[in-house]
Amino acid sequence: MNRIAAAAQTIASARLGRMPLLPLDADIAPRDEAEGYRIQTALADLLSPDFGALVGYKIGCTSAVMQQYLAIPHPCGGRVFAKGVHQSGAALHHKDFVRVGVECEIAARLARDLAPSTAPFTADVVAQAVEAYLPAIEIVDDRYVDWQTLGAPTLVADDFFAAGCVLGKPVARSVAPDLLDVVGRAVVNGDEAGRGSGADVLGHPHHALAWLANRLAAAGQGLRAGQIVLTGSLVKTLWLGAGDEVAMDLSGLGTVTVDFRG
Repeated sequence: MNRIAAAAQTIASARLGRMPLLPLDADIAPRDEAEGYRIQTALADLLSPDFGALVGYKIGCTSAVMQQYLAIPHPCGGRVFAKGVHQSGAALHHKDFVRVGVECEIAARLARDLAPSTAPFTADVVAQAVEAYLPAIEIVDDRYVDWQTLGAPTLVADDFFAAGCVLGKPVARSVAPDLLDVVGRAVVNGDEAGRGSGADVLGHPHHALAWLANRLAAAGQGLRAGQIVLTGSLVKTLWLGAGDEVAMDLSGLGTVTVDFRG
């Protein structure tokens, strides 16, 4: 087994077993983020029998508040699988995660493919490929013994904390508000816990979407019609306890809710 496959197998075993991931052995740990993404691709094949098909992507570290929190000054991507996607109002089990958290996001659903052969992509080009926007809660899982010691390449290899999402009702791009003006409010158990705007996401969520499309294209991969992209959190990650109820209100896009039972 080569080192990419060995790293993917180690991460998959921890993730499927809901066990905190230790730092990878030096002989298999990714040397850089490019290698982290190669491991992520191999990991997807190991996870899909349990987690379902690939249905989209998440982008992390697209806002200053998250870059400062994670001490990573640039975007990082991860994958979203079918069984991790829930509709607003879902009730999930807190015990199904190692340490569950939530983030307030603007999601985009694509109307057409963004094939690698048509790269490079600009924010204007990817905007035309969007069918609709959705208010979203990204579910993240701190499934690490100590994420601060792992480094971005290993976090990337493990889908950068991704654990699914909860989606509200779609708003067609043709009638959606200017994303720069969208204000997101994170509310936990009735109390506001964070606030941000679409302008916080790399200056505009379309810049984040273009970043992802170009990163995938560089690896010979592409985005497909119907896929969902979580463009990055408007607020600092909120870590939850059993029984917490969460609402994310995104002005002009709507509200999305979830609660985490014991």
